[in-house]
Amino acid sequence: MKLSETKVRKTYKLFISGAFVRSESGRSLPATGPKSVAPENYSWASRKDLRDAVTAARSSSDGWSKRTPYLRSQILYRAAEMAQQRQFELAEEIARSTGIPPTQAQTEVNCCIERLVHYAGWADKYAAIFSSTNPVASSHFSFTIPEPSGVVAIIAPDQPSLLALVSLISAVILSGNTAIVLVSEKYPLPALTFAEVFATSDIPPGVVNLLSGKRLELAPHFASHLDINAIVDASSDPSTSALLRTGQSSNLKRYIHREMTDADWYSEKAENPYWILDTIEYKTAWHPIGV
Repeated sequence: MKLSETKVRKTYKLFISGAFVRSESGRSLPATGPKSVAPENYSWASRKDLRDAVTAARSSSDGWSKRTPYLRSQILYRAAEMAQQRQFELAEEIARSTGIPPTQAQTEVNCCIERLVHYAGWADKYAAIFSSTNPVASSHFSFTIPEPSGVVAIIAPDQPSLLALVSLISAVILSGNTAIVLVSEKYPLPALTFAEVFATSDIPPGVVNLLSGKRLELAPHFASHLDINAIVDASSDPSTSALLRTGQSSNLKRYIHREMTDADWYSEKAENPYWILDTIEYKTAWHPIGV
């Protein structure tokens, strides 16, 4: 039996609510490779796609936040296992999309796996470290504990195309937040391929949603959407950042700016546990002593 030699060209799709979908507008863009050759096409997300992603993230937010920290930790470990099983495919995608040497692409994938494991380890520990028992001048116990903010939008940088995305998502969802991620505009294919890792791991549908398209087109809608609780902006694009910041003045949306160099993403700077605190809220509870 002869194997088919037909090359099936792929249109990389959006990842919304655990499903791979084309943009509702039907639009797509060519992914330009290192030699200005379009290796594949990818879906061009619209405002309606963003609304669908927010709906999916909000619907899964309650269930995900109620999972035990230990279970969320194990689910992130599972994602690392799935990424390890597909490491050569992911490295090949990075190399052909960005033009970096294969050895460097493999290093990036290895760092992605390690980053998932790193943040998985924090999922059931950060609350104990960052919560507190407060001294009060009455016969009460006073506890302050961290809780997830809700739906968090993430704007990924162009490089590194995959490691930055994995680092940002891991730090956001481990606490119980759900995420809508706008992937690299310049090199979207590695991130859209990594969506298959999320789909085949135990991460519930809607916890991670990936959009691809034009930053300047979608940024105003990220900023104005009232059901997005926070934005983590790592785009390193002043024009995009200015549009995203309008949410602070119009609807008091939390805005977090990540300014990182390419080398920083491979360093301990991208493993900062205080990143977790940027997308959580603190709740203080009082309880009478002796009751």
